[in-house]
Amino acid sequence: MPATALRSEAERGNEPDAFWMPFTPMRAFRQDPILFDRAEGMHYITPEGRRVLDGMAGLWCVNAGHAQQHIVEAIREAAGRLDFVSSFKMSHPAAQAYAARLCDFAPEGLDHVFFVNSGSEAVDTALKIARAYHHARGDARRTKLIGRAKGYHGMGFGGLSVAGLGRQKRGFGPLLPEVAHLPLPYDAGLAFSLGQPERGAAYAEDLEKLLDVHDPLSVAAVIVEPVIGSGGVYPPPKGYLERLRAICDKHGILLIFDEVITGFGRLGAPFAAQALGVTPDIITCAKGMTNGSVPMGGVIVSGDVYGAFMAGPPDVIELFHGYTYSAHPLACAAGLATLDVFAEQGIIAQAKASSVTWQARAHQLKGAPHVADIRTLGLLCAIELSPKPGAAGTRGAAGAKACLDAGVLVRGSGDTIVLSPPLIISQSEIDEVFGVIEGALATLD
Repeated sequence: MPATALRSEAERGNEPDAFWMPFTPMRAFRQDPILFDRAEGMHYITPEGRRVLDGMAGLWCVNAGHAQQHIVEAIREAAGRLDFVSSFKMSHPAAQAYAARLCDFAPEGLDHVFFVNSGSEAVDTALKIARAYHHARGDARRTKLIGRAKGYHGMGFGGLSVAGLGRQKRGFGPLLPEVAHLPLPYDAGLAFSLGQPERGAAYAEDLEKLLDVHDPLSVAAVIVEPVIGSGGVYPPPKGYLERLRAICDKHGILLIFDEVITGFGRLGAPFAAQALGVTPDIITCAKGMTNGSVPMGGVIVSGDVYGAFMAGPPDVIELFHGYTYSAHPLACAAGLATLDVFAEQGIIAQAKASSVTWQARAHQLKGAPHVADIRTLGLLCAIELSPKPGAAGTRGAAGAKACLDAGVLVRGSGDTIVLSPPLIISQSEIDEVFGVIEGALATLD
């Protein structure tokens, strides 16, 4: 590297201008950067040594808490043993072992996994598999995809097309054609539901209405988050997912659950599919797979889906798809260690027990300043705030900033404060999180 380049880099120091950050207003960040130097357990630690309670599990992913030593050591050991091997026509023992254990962890009947590197890649892979599945069965008519309002499915072109968050699509079109969307299964009458709303299963009938318009024989798959996450934490009404499953079965349509957020214990079960008692044909996962320590994603499919690809000649590639870093040795080591930690520390049982207190404490904020709705399920929570007159969408960010100043990291999204803590959160930490939020709300105008 030229000396001039070295000098330029040195002069920058830690100024955040070289790193173009995701989902970040760069000029505002440069004026007031948020930097974390290390993490442990339930806390981030700033370069100055200030401890911040993590109310977001990083970004919905550090489910077992930060710096789990077994995961750290597994990554270190793997890096020294096998730094890389392709998964194209070759593999390594950890990939085979992790695939088997992950499928044991998944709902019964989902027994094959295609490894990728993120939730976005998992969704785009699942959509391609869904179309290719029908093609392999001689039904190439089925190409249409159905998503849902407020759904988030990553930032690839496929995921963005089936997502239901219009602002994130602006500037990137045209996206995929032949995509339709279900409405949000929620209305004002369901506000302040603790857990799954008792009413609202009838929203699933909108799928039948869409199929009347689009022809069910042209539809490849329906993709939904079991619990809408980034779009605002909307739990499914009781009976809603069951009805979607039945309609998909009736018309021969694959049902995909995007469990990038809800997978790995978030609802007190390995996946939301088990917690809610509805099994899809395909699950996408990422985030919690490696406890956020190494990028990884997966697409877990049923035996029926996998089997459709295995009908041709045995020496021909069944799925022309993949990534350089699929089943990376470090990621597989981290994934195996994460499953060890979950089993040895009883993480899922702890999450299930804590969720009762978590949800009850969250709903105590009903009646607090500006609170318009509270939605909870498992260890997820959204506190929706009434919009500030003339400045809609600003209260969530202001509330998140006030919480950070008070030592708790939450996520502000428009006029909503979103929470998804590590599953190891204690009773006192639950009280701290919601106590800080209550104080922050009192400061908002």
